[in-house]
Amino acid sequence: MRADAGSGKLRMPKPAWYQAIGKYAHSDLNKSLWQLLDTFVPYCVLWALMLYTVRQGYPYWVTLALAVVAGGILVRVFILFHDCCHGSFFASRRANTILGYVAGILTFTPYEDWRYAHNIHHATQGDVDLQGVGDIWTMTKEEYLATRRRKRLAYRIYRNPFVLFGPGPALLFLFFQRFSTKGAGKKERYSVLFTNLALLAIIAVASSTIGFQTYLLIQLPIILIASTFGLWLFYVQHQFESVYWARHEFWDHLRVALEGSSYFKLPKILQWFSGSIGLHHVHHARPTIPNYNLQQCHDDITAFQAVVPLTIRTSLKSLRLSLYDEEHKKLISFRSLKSPASG
Repeated sequence: MRADAGSGKLRMPKPAWYQAIGKYAHSDLNKSLWQLLDTFVPYCVLWALMLYTVRQGYPYWVTLALAVVAGGILVRVFILFHDCCHGSFFASRRANTILGYVAGILTFTPYEDWRYAHNIHHATQGDVDLQGVGDIWTMTKEEYLATRRRKRLAYRIYRNPFVLFGPGPALLFLFFQRFSTKGAGKKERYSVLFTNLALLAIIAVASSTIGFQTYLLIQLPIILIASTFGLWLFYVQHQFESVYWARHEFWDHLRVALEGSSYFKLPKILQWFSGSIGLHHVHHARPTIPNYNLQQCHDDITAFQAVVPLTIRTSLKSLRLSLYDEEHKKLISFRSLKSPASG
């Protein structure tokens, strides 16, 4: 263990397996191009089928059934976008930027601004003193008890699952992402403006061709389904009972990966839709590993296999966990505040 010069921050020496995973942090052009085909082509086909069902007067539930699949594929589009933000999908930075902007428009997400916030997330996730940007708002037990009543009420409303996964996804993707992140620079603000103008142009073209109502009947359910599923994936990545958090002085990014990031083990079909992002412990250990290499890296490295996975059933427990108890080093529920022992 050593301290960084000038910061006093303790650094643990990197284990041998960390060097070994470097070979997975390289893009494969053939795999990247195949993912473009198997993601964007089905999405466009589904969009066209939904347009057909609306225009031909099919019952709207048929359109919504197609929207569920299209929404799932849009989640996968977002994962490709996410890889571009880490510069991992293509070897070319320019290619990552171009695809990032295109995928960002499809997912209503400004590329440079989200990239900025997400990089902060990786640099501060699990740091009690610095977390907050690009994260699910999480207070410590001590913070919550010490704060004023109005803020406690706001926090309880925010953490309520019916709010967080009800209007929350729509507000995030349709409203909040129309504005730049606090502290963002000119490039990030430009990406927000560019994305907003591109979306307005798409809506204008759609309104003059297929009609605004038809566009809404197709695009709105897709983005709502995708944003809800996507927010749930993001939520369970760092919101589980034994999650690792530490004060800045003791924060360690590999512990964040192995103990503070979940291994959300999904059925293969859901793993495909989610671009293997459930292997989040691998991703946080080396963010430049493209999504199509995450599973192989996990299978080859013993340290990753030792992480206890979350399943769909066990992940539901996270819904009631809302505060971090520093004394017991785990997330707890509001209800546990009424008992002498947290847990």
